[in-house]
Amino acid sequence: MISSNDFRTGLTIEVDGDIFTVVEFQHVKPGKGSAFVRCKLKNLRTGGVVERTFRAGEKMPRAHLDHREMQYLYRDGDSFNFMDNESYEQTSLGLDQLGDNIKYLKENMNIYLLTYNGALIGVELPNTVELKVVEADPGVRGDTATGGTKPATLETGLIIQVPLFIEAGTVIRVDTRSGQYLERV
Repeated sequence: MISSNDFRTGLTIEVDGDIFTVVEFQHVKPGKGSAFVRCKLKNLRTGGVVERTFRAGEKMPRAHLDHREMQYLYRDGDSFNFMDNESYEQTSLGLDQLGDNIKYLKENMNIYLLTYNGALIGVELPNTVELKVVEADPGVRGDTATGGTKPATLETGLIIQVPLFIEAGTVIRVDTRSGQYLERV
């Protein structure tokens, strides 16, 4: 059991039979009345985000997830094949299980499979990935004064906004949590 006073970002808890991870939280101590914790929770099964308020000190069960490191091997139609780094067993996941994470997958990339009580909950990508820019409009001379951005297509098919100086063939680092450009590599 964990107290609502001990919430932190990334903590997994069990609420109403579902598994949630804490996205953001705030302890509130009003002038009158008792303290409470306002938080945003992300459902790990559906991906939906809900806002909940808990009394300060309210206890709830903590959800312990199993993390298995897997290596992405290849895509076969609508299925994605992974290999366990310890036992070398191969596992195939579908598009529905991976969701938007397929936009960041490169061959030979290590990810974590999240399971709860033997059931697959989802995947956890590294916080940043290095991807090659395949297509980007050329920057026009003089446009850099305002610090503008332009769309660029990456090797996985993901389209993001990048600074004007980025050209096709450049390798960049992308944040997988927000989908934003971080830096040139």
